[in-house]
Amino acid sequence: MATTNPIQFIQQVRSEIAKVVWPTRREVMLTTIMVFIMAALTATFFTLVDMTIRFGLTLVLNAFH
Repeated sequence: MATTNPIQFIQQVRSEIAKVVWPTRREVMLTTIMVFIMAALTATFFTLVDMTIRFGLTLVLNAFH
């Protein structure tokens, strides 16, 4: 494995950092809103699944009671 000296390393890091494209404020806001919407939809879905399983389990257990 080849080693680079610290100056070359810093130059390489700076050149890689120059390639980074930061998101705009609008992009950050849109993706944040999308995350909140998806989290709410997921929570709703799993709540409905939980209620359905609970209802079915209650029916089964009461049938044998």
